[in-house]
Amino acid sequence: MSNEEKVVKNSFKKWFTFCVLVFSGGTVFKLSSLKDAFYVPMQEFMNLTHTQIGFALSVYGLVQTIGNFFSIYIADRFSKRILIPVGLIGVGLVGLYMSTFPPYYGILISWGLLSLFGEVIYWPVLLKSVRLLGDSSEQGRLFSFLEAGRGIVDVIIAYSALGVFTLLGSGSAGLRGGIIFFSAAVILAGILSYILLEDDVVKLEDESGNKVSRDKVAIQGVIKAIKSLEIWVVSLTIFSVYSVYCGLTYFIPFLKDIYSIPVALVGAYGVINQYGLKIVGGPIGGVLSDKVFHSPTKYIRFAFFLSAIAIVGFTFIPHSKFNPYIGMVLTLSYGAIIFSMRAVFFAPIDEVKVPREISGAAMSIACIFGYSPQMFAFALYGNILDNNPGFAGYRIVFFIMAGFSILGILISSLLLSMIKKKEKLGVQA
Repeated sequence: MSNEEKVVKNSFKKWFTFCVLVFSGGTVFKLSSLKDAFYVPMQEFMNLTHTQIGFALSVYGLVQTIGNFFSIYIADRFSKRILIPVGLIGVGLVGLYMSTFPPYYGILISWGLLSLFGEVIYWPVLLKSVRLLGDSSEQGRLFSFLEAGRGIVDVIIAYSALGVFTLLGSGSAGLRGGIIFFSAAVILAGILSYILLEDDVVKLEDESGNKVSRDKVAIQGVIKAIKSLEIWVVSLTIFSVYSVYCGLTYFIPFLKDIYSIPVALVGAYGVINQYGLKIVGGPIGGVLSDKVFHSPTKYIRFAFFLSAIAIVGFTFIPHSKFNPYIGMVLTLSYGAIIFSMRAVFFAPIDEVKVPREISGAAMSIACIFGYSPQMFAFALYGNILDNNPGFAGYRIVFFIMAGFSILGILISSLLLSMIKKKEKLGVQA
């Protein structure tokens, strides 16, 4: 086989694997993010308040944060061909149970299990797999294309579920049908992943060339990752982005309460807000990071500045004088800024020169603190809205989002100084 043929074969293998990962990533979180398309139906037919939905999501975040400590080990210990299908199929089975509309304790258990399978077992392995598909010059685009691809799958799956919901009468039967549809899609993704993905290739030798067990390799990687200060600072950058991102959910009831948008339109908006924006924000974040700013961290800091200014300005505009569609455009535009950051907020892992052989451990640590706002943000925002009716509650939520944006500016500036220092010294993390 000629060198040219090898390049073509490797390129096909790379992008085929990427497409499989994108499809699985576009289905796995539909059930845990049921609120995005069915927030109001969940309240009506599952008898849930803002606070109860927020608390279920906090349980999800708690399991994720605790579980990701175990992910630090398992993400590099077991092959993606095992962990990815197990995570996907597990999520689907939990969804089938959710379709029975269990009592509230069952809802809490369900969201905990969705987090175990989706966030602990599946997600760090997906991130590791994506990082290893390309070199340092491709990281921003790879992660942004992941987000954009997931967004396309998200929209197709979510709108299909909304179609099922409408077809079955937009009532409790419709909600149940939508949940079953989500469950079937993620189980299918799990089966396809097991059939199409290949096992990881792991170097079972130490620096001296001696053979070592896979357990020892994984443990050594855990220790090395934990000692890396840069990984922890990247985690805090992700934390800031995700704290703001959690607030995007409340644009959905905001438009219903303040702009009196019909429930059906709110559902469609929710799909665009949480899924469709990935298609727009993902490529924007990736291209700007790699081609304009030449640094994902520099772009993230810039976007934090935009986020802080935009949300404060949005808080003070006279919403009562605006057409509902203007409200939708403004909130979606703000959401695009946040999604452009989400698309690349794992890319700095490569920017700080984390060794590729500990990618799984590094991604797991980043997930621990990066996604920890799920433990408190939804419950905090939901409780504020329940106890401060009308625009007053939303104003508080928007100010908190602005505060997290300012925190993000400070942390990303610290990360940039660490990157510059590392480049100057030529030190490997």
